[in-house]
Amino acid sequence: MTQSITTLIHHPYVPPAGFDAPQPGVFKASTVFFPTVAAMRSREWKDKSAYTYGLHGTPTTYALEERLCTLEGGLQCLLVPSGLAAVSLVALALLKQGDEVLIPDNAYGPNKALAEGELKDWGISHRYYDPMDPNDLDAKMSNRTRLVWVEAAGSVTLEFPDLPALVRIAKGKGALVALDNTWGAGLAFAPFNLLPANETPLGVDISVHALTKYPSGGGDVLMGSVITRDAGLHLRIKLAHMRLGLGVGANDAEAVLRALPSIELRYRAHDETTRILAQWANAQPAFVQVLHPALGDSPGHAHWKSLCKGGPGGAAGLFSVVIDPCYSQDQVDAFCDALNLFRLGYSWGGPISLVVPYDLASMRTAWPAHIARGTLVRFSIGLEAVEDLQADIAQALQILG
Repeated sequence: MTQSITTLIHHPYVPPAGFDAPQPGVFKASTVFFPTVAAMRSREWKDKSAYTYGLHGTPTTYALEERLCTLEGGLQCLLVPSGLAAVSLVALALLKQGDEVLIPDNAYGPNKALAEGELKDWGISHRYYDPMDPNDLDAKMSNRTRLVWVEAAGSVTLEFPDLPALVRIAKGKGALVALDNTWGAGLAFAPFNLLPANETPLGVDISVHALTKYPSGGGDVLMGSVITRDAGLHLRIKLAHMRLGLGVGANDAEAVLRALPSIELRYRAHDETTRILAQWANAQPAFVQVLHPALGDSPGHAHWKSLCKGGPGGAAGLFSVVIDPCYSQDQVDAFCDALNLFRLGYSWGGPISLVVPYDLASMRTAWPAHIARGTLVRFSIGLEAVEDLQADIAQALQILG
């Protein structure tokens, strides 16, 4: 029995080489074997030239990282367990006691919570700036500002900033610029090339992406990425990534690899349906404002049109409405509860449409001047038929009378 078990564990069979198929292979490993001690001592994982330990990369994760670089126009990519982990990794790798980070007031909420919690406790200060006013960013930059976050479009309220202007200001004062590119997904605009080809290149330093959303596409994967074009900057973040022990599961990487070939088709489908619904919502009396970058009266529309060229596939699958303040929070909640196809749930980018009511006043330092007063509700559009989604919103509106 001992001999058979040993043979089973150390089985000599090796499958023949040359297998090829549409999807990359899935390699699961903590331990990676070395043929010799010399190989063990000489292998290098930092440049992806070899494998040393599963946490530092496998053929599966390397393949996903390279494809994501192609999607966003980057040169180096790191995978982490969630979009929030990507945000946190950037902060932990680049900031130290005495430094300052500037964050747009409409940023992804957990990014602000990180600044107000752990970063503050570690002696890293933060300030919020108005992303729709580049002069406000300029005024708030200091000699301690090391990192500036930007978002396009803004979280929940979806206003679109003058992204090139914000990047110029931050870079002009020596700060690194990190973009939360989850909304754009590498498809709406090029984060590392924000200007036409005949102009001096301008781009962010870091693009953070919640792969949980459009790259995954199924609402069943948590993953994030941090993409750069500068080798030195990448190494700083990669060493922090290693020291923090961040890694992703091979099956999750496989799921994203499987979904990536269809991301542009899905993104365009989300976009087209969302534009139709946003236009229709603009005519509903209960909605005092509809927030969607492709709408002419939505905050920052001109900036969106300039950067994203206004064509199909350039506006993602989210829109928000501000419900007339004459309706109470209970009535707004009842409206959301009355929806049938729209499920109550966070996140977006999956096949099922979602809805969430937000308390905007608690999320901002002050009520944005460009947002009408009322209760904000965000819709994430899935892949259902547009006429069915429109009918669902219409029947729920009857709750409001």
